[in-house]
Amino acid sequence: MGTIQKKGTLEAVTFCNKQAYPITDSMAVAQNATIRRVSNKPRNPENQVNAKELGIIKRFKKAIASNEEYQPVTEIENGMVKFYAPITTNSMCLQCHGSPEKNIEPKVLTALTNLYPEDKAIGYDVNTVRGIWSITYKQ
Repeated sequence: MGTIQKKGTLEAVTFCNKQAYPITDSMAVAQNATIRRVSNKPRNPENQVNAKELGIIKRFKKAIASNEEYQPVTEIENGMVKFYAPITTNSMCLQCHGSPEKNIEPKVLTALTNLYPEDKAIGYDVNTVRGIWSITYKQ
């Protein structure tokens, strides 16, 4: 988001492509956790949800679409804490995750298509669940 604000959306696409995993990995190491951003419509196929995460995404989508209160999901299993929280979209997110006809500039769409040929992470609107944070750490 900072790159979008400072350098524009096109620069942010390149930044995220190169830096999203190293930033997440450095936080995971610092927190001694496994941190994943997952979605049923991933930009990167490595971020595909598993069956458990898909159920949690569906739960968050239903709550948010119905304007219901929701809390992140925390489970403890075999001495491990599993934490899930929704990743929701705002108007800034739509510059890369909105509709190509409405929100994504042609140059940005071309860059996304070149970097992510199997991209499914578009077509979102404001305040929709784009995916979840899936975080695991020792109890």
